[in-house]
Amino acid sequence: MVKLNGKTMPEVFQNQAKKLGDKACVAYKKDGKYTDISWNEMNAMVHKLGWYLMSIGVKKGDRVGLFSSNRYEWWVGDLAITSIGAINVPIYATNSAEEARYILDHSESVACLCGEKGHMEKVLEVKKKLPKLKSLVVFDELDIKNKKDVLTFKQALEKGDKYTKKGEFEKRIKSLDDKKMATIIYTSGTTGNPKGVMLSHYNFVSDVRIIYQKFYEYFGDGKSMVSFLPLSHSLERTSGYYLPVAVGARVAFAEDFGKVVDNMKEIQPDFIISVPRLYEKIHATVLAGVAAASPVKRLLFNLAMKTAKKNLVYVCQDKPKPALFQKRYDLFNKLVFSKFRTALGMSKMDFAVSGGAPLSIADAEFFIGMGIKVLEGFGLTETTPVTNVNPPWFIKPGTVGPALPETTIKIADDGELLIKGPQVMMGYYKNKKATDEVFTKDGFFRTGDIAVIDSDGYMSITGRIKDIIVTAGGKNISPQNIESDLLTSMYIEQVAIIGDKRKYLTALVIPAFGALQAWAKRNNIPFTSNTDLINNEQVIALFDQEIKNHMKNYARVEQIRKFKLLEAEWTQQTGELTPSLKVKRRIINEKYSKEIEEMYPPDLN
Repeated sequence: MVKLNGKTMPEVFQNQAKKLGDKACVAYKKDGKYTDISWNEMNAMVHKLGWYLMSIGVKKGDRVGLFSSNRYEWWVGDLAITSIGAINVPIYATNSAEEARYILDHSESVACLCGEKGHMEKVLEVKKKLPKLKSLVVFDELDIKNKKDVLTFKQALEKGDKYTKKGEFEKRIKSLDDKKMATIIYTSGTTGNPKGVMLSHYNFVSDVRIIYQKFYEYFGDGKSMVSFLPLSHSLERTSGYYLPVAVGARVAFAEDFGKVVDNMKEIQPDFIISVPRLYEKIHATVLAGVAAASPVKRLLFNLAMKTAKKNLVYVCQDKPKPALFQKRYDLFNKLVFSKFRTALGMSKMDFAVSGGAPLSIADAEFFIGMGIKVLEGFGLTETTPVTNVNPPWFIKPGTVGPALPETTIKIADDGELLIKGPQVMMGYYKNKKATDEVFTKDGFFRTGDIAVIDSDGYMSITGRIKDIIVTAGGKNISPQNIESDLLTSMYIEQVAIIGDKRKYLTALVIPAFGALQAWAKRNNIPFTSNTDLINNEQVIALFDQEIKNHMKNYARVEQIRKFKLLEAEWTQQTGELTPSLKVKRRIINEKYSKEIEEMYPPDLN
């Protein structure tokens, strides 16, 4: 049985650094190319930053904020904080100054590590309201001469290197209690102030250990991956950071989400951890490109997709292809699939994980049919997060797989998913009432998700209890499945289903404007802006047909009667999305109340 070499992630990292030494630990983009940093180099920075934090009086149990996008310094900061027994309080890189203030204030953080100038300025803007916050460190090299209590990362390392009680660092690591808190992750919640999820060292190590044991044959020294999901999110923290540390994989940091595919082509990763958004965008981009291709290329693609469809059973069940079909697959692999995999930076990929939100069956099957094993999983911040995942040897698209070992899942009488396992959180910080509400009397965590479990133990998430639409006729409808189906359209970028306390369902739709513009040009539809497009009768007719095509398998009460095309993409900055890209339904209902009411005229409502 595979065992982790340590009972906390700081201890695991130290043991891996001793073992792997000068091998590449991480890579980052410098002067246009990826540059490696060794385990020894990372460990030297971890020690120096840890010494610095101790020199300014950071004690065991103190909270330290970490406000930055993904970069190697995030790892250094986290390891330095947790190694000395302090508690890492991550803040999403996209959070506003007020959101950062709430988290730093509620957690009573004594210091904050900032990524770039913008993060530093946001904290300085609200620092007067943060009496506990004494010191800031900014990762970028900036001019901070007139900034009180601010050091650059380089300066902090230099000061740390002069600390006289250096042996205290190892003493603190050895004395870490794995049942104590390692982090407070503030949920990005769709309503009200976020809750601080308390996760222990034991929570993290347990989840990493269980995943490693279940999939150990797919991991190992020398493997590589690309990191692009926010490290502030527990999915990336556990699966894209702690797991690679535990297995000795090299992690390259993507420049940003928009450059992920380009970076994947440079790195050629063995695996990636992503949310459905990446798979949706890649699939839609491919389909849009094919639609604009020559008739011969479209025919070749369609034949290849028919082969991919028949290939699903062999990939999903990890079994050999019959000789005749193998020849057919090899032909289309040479002509189509291998070219796609190379173009997407997936030619070496053993598997790709999808989590954080439902992945449509169509998106999953598109990749799986080409030989890329997309493994959908499930978890929440409160479960560190992974509780379920499809194994590479038996994939069921449309499910999130069976529960991990040592994890118990069951369905309550009202359909709610309940979970118990070593990865389940300690509770909500300073919020006993909320903690008590989410645990059953026998210790199961109430997820708020509605789920079903099949005869093989594979689970499917069918919706969120709080998102359920109750129509005026009393019908309960989960919008998530409908939205996931609609998002498989190459012309739909984002969608929100409306209908609570209404007589019928409607939809707010953000078109995939790249694909839509190409379609308009092919059909000689004049336009000078996206506004022209969404008001064009032929475009509206296109979306009407797209929606009808995707509604064929839904009951009459689930049909979308009306829709409204919108021209502005929903983002966290404009308020409609959480940092983990979930739709804030209340905000959308408020912001687009006029457009919604237009779809429910008095004579029909």
